[in-house]
Amino acid sequence: MSEAGNGQVLDTPLTRLTGVRHPVVQTGMGWVAGPRLVTAVANAGGLGVLASATMTLDQLADAIHEVKERTDAPFGVNLRADAGDAGDRIDLLIKEGVRVASFALAPKRELIAKLKDAGLVVIPSVGARRHAEKVAGWGADAVLVQGGEGGGHTGPVATTLLLPQVVDAVDIPVIAAGGFFDGRGLAAALAYGAAGVAMGTRFLLTSDSSVPDAVKRVYLQTGETVVTRQVDGMPHRVLRSGLVDALEDSGRVGGLVRALRNGARFKKLSGMSWREMIADGKAMKHGKDLSWSQVLMAANTPMLLKAAMVDGRPDLGVMASGQVVGVIDDLPDCADLIGSIVRQAAEAIAAQQSYLAGGRAPRG
Repeated sequence: MSEAGNGQVLDTPLTRLTGVRHPVVQTGMGWVAGPRLVTAVANAGGLGVLASATMTLDQLADAIHEVKERTDAPFGVNLRADAGDAGDRIDLLIKEGVRVASFALAPKRELIAKLKDAGLVVIPSVGARRHAEKVAGWGADAVLVQGGEGGGHTGPVATTLLLPQVVDAVDIPVIAAGGFFDGRGLAAALAYGAAGVAMGTRFLLTSDSSVPDAVKRVYLQTGETVVTRQVDGMPHRVLRSGLVDALEDSGRVGGLVRALRNGARFKKLSGMSWREMIADGKAMKHGKDLSWSQVLMAANTPMLLKAAMVDGRPDLGVMASGQVVGVIDDLPDCADLIGSIVRQAAEAIAAQQSYLAGGRAPRG
């Protein structure tokens, strides 16, 4: 059960399904959601999720071992369902007893069945009601729904419209993402019928995040985001910056040249062969119905994010961000953040009870 600081209990289908204390999820952000952040979230009672897309298989194994050495709490790993070595990564999760497998794209029915048979909880992310219905029909244990306010790859529908559609369409727990940063948002999501909330930008901006301090300062000082297709050919919400403006003005040819250059850099970093990268590209193209130019541009994403999130060069990289960046002005640790979110949510829920009695809710 999830116990807030004031003794209130937030016991939801998400906490019961995953075994965490609080219905708060930290999303799997590439280059950001590593062992340090995931451990801090897990020890604070939330569900921390390792981002494996920017890790080799060996690096993922090391990251899982590091988290397990630091905490006994449940945690998850986010996987690319279309990765060439997805099967090997799933075998690793099963071997290591990871509690949750999350996916940015819908995994195949066979992968869901394999994970569930091994006792893992499967939570795909979706951006449309029909996608939620599909993965629920395939046996997913829960679904994470991100509205257009979220960072990274995002859709056009606001969370407040998408969330109730999905809640009404499926009978598995729904986790709300996109626009959440405090306990009022958690209380609102629960009122919509969600089982909890997931946050990316809010956890990126904590003292437990490994993102360089100089980059965190840029986030705190910049309140404007923009959705661009110039990062990888798909809608991607990022902080507005001089580099993003330049990417927007670079044109098709310049974008493809840059993608080729970054693809070569990522090949060297990941240790993948050109054959493996082409195979991944084919899988990505089929899974998302992309053109080859979009697949080629996708090579931009890992390196442009790494430049900012790892190398500390926001002038040379892009910074994925949800719209909530405009209302965040501090860098708490994960324990304080999750504790305050749960307390505030419990207080908001309790305050509304007076309406049922015909009274007036107390002013905060």
